[in-house]
Amino acid sequence: MTALGENDATTSAGPGRPTGALTPRQARLVRGVAAAVVMLAVAVTMVVRFAAEPSLLTLGLYGVALILSGTAIVLSRLGRTRVATAVLGGGLAVAVLAVLLR
Repeated sequence: MTALGENDATTSAGPGRPTGALTPRQARLVRGVAAAVVMLAVAVTMVVRFAAEPSLLTLGLYGVALILSGTAIVLSRLGRTRVATAVLGGGLAVAVLAVLLR
């Protein structure tokens, strides 16, 4: 029991949070790692595509995807995990569509 009348079982999971849910710190870590993995995949793909077909458009599209991944990492570190997820998902969807429609 704490000074606020809470027992230890409720404070570990947080008020109103199911026991299986991620803590905010874990959510930031997961989104940061996801953005870093996406950033690495985009960088490798950019190098392969640019070696096969040098194009300023290719470089620009993958560059934008890298910038969005970096932005998502920074937003995750600042605690804006939902915004980071939206930036990463929306930006990558636009980049993939641009590559496919090109």
